[in-house]
Amino acid sequence: MPAFSQATPQERCRFWLLLLIALVILGAGIGLRDPWPSDEPRFTLAAKQMVESGDWLFPHRGSELYADKPPMLMWLQAASFELVRNWRLAFMLPSLLAGLGTLLLVYDLGRRLWNRRTGLYAAGGLLLAFQFVYQSQRAQIDPLVLFFITAANWGLLRHLLAPPDTGATANWPMFWLGCFCAGLGVITKGVGFIALFMLLPYAWAAWRGWDGVARPGRGAWWRWLLGLGAVLAAIALWLVPMLLTAHARADMPAYPAYVHDILFRQTAHRYANAWHHIHAWWYYLPIVLFSWLPLSLTYAGSVPRWWQRLREHDARVLLPLCWVVLVLLFFSASPGKRDVYVLPALPMLALATAPFLDELLPRRWLRVMGLVFIAVLGAAMLGLGLWALHSHSPKVAQFVARRDLADGGAALWWMCVVLGVVQLALVATLRVRRALWVVCGGMAALWLAWGYWAVPLLNDSSSSAGLMREVRSHLAPGDQLGLVAWKEQNLLMLDQPAVDFGFKVPWHLQFARATQWQAQAPATRWLFVQQTAMGDCVDRAQAIYLGHANQRDWWMFKAGAVVPGCVPSAAVDELPDDDADAGAVAAPEAPAPVDP
Repeated sequence: MPAFSQATPQERCRFWLLLLIALVILGAGIGLRDPWPSDEPRFTLAAKQMVESGDWLFPHRGSELYADKPPMLMWLQAASFELVRNWRLAFMLPSLLAGLGTLLLVYDLGRRLWNRRTGLYAAGGLLLAFQFVYQSQRAQIDPLVLFFITAANWGLLRHLLAPPDTGATANWPMFWLGCFCAGLGVITKGVGFIALFMLLPYAWAAWRGWDGVARPGRGAWWRWLLGLGAVLAAIALWLVPMLLTAHARADMPAYPAYVHDILFRQTAHRYANAWHHIHAWWYYLPIVLFSWLPLSLTYAGSVPRWWQRLREHDARVLLPLCWVVLVLLFFSASPGKRDVYVLPALPMLALATAPFLDELLPRRWLRVMGLVFIAVLGAAMLGLGLWALHSHSPKVAQFVARRDLADGGAALWWMCVVLGVVQLALVATLRVRRALWVVCGGMAALWLAWGYWAVPLLNDSSSSAGLMREVRSHLAPGDQLGLVAWKEQNLLMLDQPAVDFGFKVPWHLQFARATQWQAQAPATRWLFVQQTAMGDCVDRAQAIYLGHANQRDWWMFKAGAVVPGCVPSAAVDELPDDDADAGAVAAPEAPAPVDP
């Protein structure tokens, strides 16, 4: 790595200012909302059950094992709760810290490979990218796996890139650390190994004698193998105790099923024979163009400069840029695609772009594009707000009804108006000359308005907090509640013991078992049921309609509302509507529920 001088006071000030801005933007809304579907409630519910049960090795979703993802995020959420004792803060802390950590790693790579200014550009470009902030403000696995893959890239690049004019040599401890982080990525979401793709462009550059690549020397083969050992050691932290415990519980069918599902069905089988989110091979092209705005505005200027550096055999550009291409090709080859799959490529793209921003930012064409981008965004927000306030459109009324917004959603629409006015005011006052600040200010306004204005307004309907508060209001002391055709947010936001009859169990079987359970104590046992799952087996006149939440209608009732001898047909069953549901593990024949 090139040597770099001591930071000046101005450089230190810029770094800390960037970090403060990142904390404010990525932390916008934390503590003001509960987990939102589809993924956040299931991960938080599993973490909550870990804390309450003491079983941290096998995540549960209610009474069933949950095998869609390894438990890394759930462990960190549970650990965060043990520290702060507040789930509204704890469930978001891993994503916030992962986002900040990713920015720091990209900054450090930029300053080591080029200089501190380039490091700031790399981190700043990443912070501006829409997809990065959007995902970092969500309690999903993707921000965490992004951090571990970026940490792996950080370690690998510190080893693989060692310009000869500095006298630097291969940094084997950094290589092993990078491999270990790749292993942590594997036990976070399974795809952490993609960080090791960085070795492919390195091998080509070393073979072609490019400048800037480390020379490991002869007899280093065993050091490379230690990297594989580091990957396996990280995976073993979870895999070994999980397999040993599952073997000890082999007499319970759910545990062997869990092992098979998480090690085979959710990995290679899922990649090669995806059963959801099927898209064409070019699916990621719009993601690269639009979800990575406004960083993607620099493509037109970056591409010829990348080509020039590659012709000059600059490995600092080759390695991260080729790695981005390999990641895009890898995920494009699978029939199942989601936008978040390629998120790990974004930090390396920002790194490869950063060295040229000093030259690109003064260019008028780029400043005009940035100005137009914020102007279009501001005009769209202003137009949406004014239209919703004054149009009396049925679509607006339907949205307001689904979200149960007060005053026709006026507060939300005024937020759009204010946001649009702020963004357009930035465009009008700062203009082309200060277009960079227009883009920065416009994006900051967007995220602050979303986190501190929109999120509190939408929380009750998005999280089911309002729905489950209504459920609790109908329960007297000593009453029990059974859940049928439920979603994770229902059990999580109920915030008191409940009985479930499985999650992956077909709805008509859940209903039959639930009514049998209810009949054992009809005076004190209620059922909470999704409307579709009731069929014609419930007298609506004797049931309580709770309202519409999460695009579903919900009811609760006692035994008197159940039509005697009626069981809904299998036609009411609904297949899981999200990919995580496909990973739940249920025993073939769920046992009768145990009273809490």
